Amino acid sequence: NNEGQASLKVLADHIRSCSFLIADGVTPSNEGRGYVLRRIIRRAVRHGNKLGAKDVFFYKIVAALAQEMGDAYPDLRKQQAHIEKTLLVEEEQFARTLENGLKILEQDLAEMKGKVIPGDVVFKLYDTFGFPVDLTADIARERDLTVDEAGFEREMEKQRKRSQEAGKFELDYNTLIKINVKTNFTGYSGIKGHGKVVALYHGAEQIDALREGDHGIVVLDSTPFYAESGGQIGDAGFLYTQFAHLDVNNVTKSGSAILHHVTMTRGYIKLGDDLYANVAADARLATASNHSATHLLHAALRKVLGTHVQQKGSLVDDQRLRFDFSHPEAITDEQLQAIETLVNDEIRRNTAVETTVGDMDTAKAKGAMMLFGEKYGDSVRILSMGAGFSEGHPFSVELCGGTHVTRTGDIGLFRIVSEAGVASGVRRVEAVTGKAALARFDAIEMEVDNACAVLKTNRAGFADKVQALVENNRQLEKQLAQLKMKLASGGASDLSAQVKEINGVKMLAAQIDGADVNALRATLDQMKDKLKSAVILLASTEGDKATLIAGVTADLTMRFKAGDIIRDLAPLVGGKGGGRADMAQGGGTDVAAVPKALATLENWVSQR
Repeated sequence: NNEGQASLKVLADHIRSCSFLIADGVTPSNEGRGYVLRRIIRRAVRHGNKLGAKDVFFYKIVAALAQEMGDAYPDLRKQQAHIEKTLLVEEEQFARTLENGLKILEQDLAEMKGKVIPGDVVFKLYDTFGFPVDLTADIARERDLTVDEAGFEREMEKQRKRSQEAGKFELDYNTLIKINVKTNFTGYSGIKGHGKVVALYHGAEQIDALREGDHGIVVLDSTPFYAESGGQIGDAGFLYTQFAHLDVNNVTKSGSAILHHVTMTRGYIKLGDDLYANVAADARLATASNHSATHLLHAALRKVLGTHVQQKGSLVDDQRLRFDFSHPEAITDEQLQAIETLVNDEIRRNTAVETTVGDMDTAKAKGAMMLFGEKYGDSVRILSMGAGFSEGHPFSVELCGGTHVTRTGDIGLFRIVSEAGVASGVRRVEAVTGKAALARFDAIEMEVDNACAVLKTNRAGFADKVQALVENNRQLEKQLAQLKMKLASGGASDLSAQVKEINGVKMLAAQIDGADVNALRATLDQMKDKLKSAVILLASTEGDKATLIAGVTADLTMRFKAGDIIRDLAPLVGGKGGGRADMAQGGGTDVAAVPKALATLENWVSQR
C-alpha cells in the first residue's frame, strides 16, 4: 500500500544518511550532529516497525548498501563492520528505551482521566526516557486519545530556560576584555623572551599600573608564554624587571592578544614597561610531552580500532593527558595493550618531530587529520611525527598550534591509566608520560614487593601464591555456606515453637543469626513444607545489613502475598524489596529495627 511504500523509501534514504554519517566519524549522541544521527536512526526503526519488523533489523541493510554503492564509496565497505555495530547498538538501546517508556506511559494512561494526554506526561517521557513524541502521539491515536501539544511546548520552553540559566558562567574576562592587539608568540623556539606592556587589567577594568599584592592581567606585544588553546593548558612561570616580579598563574587568549594572569609579588609596573619573560621549564616540557603523546595516541587508536575514530575532545597539562574519541564499545585489554605498544614503539624510535606552516591544500596533501567542525585560518601549522615521515608516510600528521617535543624520544615513556565511556559512542583514555609514567611503574613495583612480603614469597612465585589463596578462599567460602545451611536447618527444628495462630492462620516470624540469603531460603522452604499452611517471615543480620525473606504457602496466596509483606515491612529496616506472591525478599541497613519488623507481621496478618 502507499503507506508501506513510503516507509520503504524512508528506510532506503535513512540507511544511506546514517551509513555516510557514521563513516565520517559521527556517533549517535544527545547533541549536535550525533543527535541528528540518533533521530534519523530512530525514525527509520519506527518505519520498520510499521512494516512489521519486531527485532533489530536496520543494521542488516548496511550490507546491501555497501554492495550497491561500495565501488563509488570504498569507505562503505572498509567501515561496514563499524557502521553495522554502531547501528545495532543504537537499535538495541532504542528498544530498551521503548520498553521502559511504554511501561511508564501505560501507568500514566491507566491513571488518566479524560481523552487528552497532558503535556507534562509527554515531556516526562521525552526528557527522562528519550521516548519519541511522535510515538506517544501514535499510541494516543490508536486509543482515540489526543496529545496536549501546547502543554508539551510549554514544558520544552521551561527546559530551554533552565538550560540557559545553567549555562551562565562566572565572569569571563576573555570575553569581556576586547583589545585590538596581536601578541607575537615566540614560545615555539624557546621559553625565555621579553615584551613591552601594551595593556593592564584588574578584572575587566583597564588600568595604568600594577602594584605589589595586586592580581591582574598583563598583555605584552611579544611573549614565549603559550595561551590555553586546543585542549592544552596555558603556561606558568614569571615576568620580571630589575625592580619587579610577577608570578604568571595562567595564560589565556582574547582574540589575537595573549593574556597573562598574574600576581604581583614585588615592585611596580606600568604601561610601556619592558618585561622579561620566563616560562616554567619543567612544566612546559611535561606538557609538551603529553601533547605529543596525544597525537601518537590518536594515530594508534585509528590503527588498532579503525579509521572511524575521531577526536571528540582533549585535555593536556603537565601531569597527564586525556583524550575523548568516537568508538561504540569498550576497548578490550588486548586492544589497550596494542595501542600502548604502538605509542611506545614510536617513542623508542626517537624520530624528529617536523613542523611546517602551509595552506589547507598543503595540509590535505600531507594527509593531516582535521577536527570536524573546527575553523582553520588560511595558514595552518602541520605537525608530523613518527617513523617514516621523511618518506611521506608519517605515523601521525595533524593540524596543531600547541607546543611539542623536538623528537619522539623526548616523551620518554607512555602509560595508559584508564579507559572508560563518557557519553554514548564516546570513549575516554587517560594516560601519563615521562617521569609520571615511570613513577607509576615504580609505585606498582612497590605494591607488588609489599604484597610479596605479606605473602612470604618472591616475584617469581607471586602469581602462583595469589592463585592458591584465591582457590583456598573459594573452598572456605563453600564450607562456610554449607555450615550456615546446617546452622539454619538445625535452627529450623526449633522454629516450630515460635509459630502462632492468628485468626486461624499459622504465622511464623523469626530471626536466624548467622544465616545468609541461601540459608534463609532453604529454611523458608523447610518450614513451608513442615507447616503445610502458613505465612512466614525470616530475618538475619550481618554487619550493617539486614535481610528479610517472606513466604506464603500456595493455599493462602489469594489472601496474603509475600511481595506485599516485604513491601510493607522492609521500610521498617530502612530498605525495600519485592517478589512473588509465594516468596519475596528485601533488606535494609537498620539492623536494630529487625525485631520490630518481625513483631509487626502479627498485626499485618490480623488486618487481612
